[in-house]
Amino acid sequence: MPEKYQSLVEMLIAWFGGGLTTLFAAATGRLMWHTIEVRKAHRKFFGKELCWELPLAVGMAIIGEGVAIWLEAGPLLRPGIIGGLAYLGPRGMEVLFFRWFAAKVK
Repeated sequence: MPEKYQSLVEMLIAWFGGGLTTLFAAATGRLMWHTIEVRKAHRKFFGKELCWELPLAVGMAIIGEGVAIWLEAGPLLRPGIIGGLAYLGPRGMEVLFFRWFAAKVK
């Protein structure tokens, strides 16, 4: 009898474990950003830029996992945080951090 999962994240964690689910979430976030750039005609879909998204996705997965742990997010929320931060990328995270930090300083 197959197990019943409440969400896609539960299924991915059960099938692949947390590590691959984290990488999948980060790759999906970067692919969403890449697709928007393609739609704006800033790059080709299968261009050389797509190769640069893989190391960026891995790096953002590591950073996103750290942020999710710091926020004490549960295992079902972590891929969402990681995917969102991967979508933002390093520059988006920098802007987000400085806005948050500026609000804390005031």
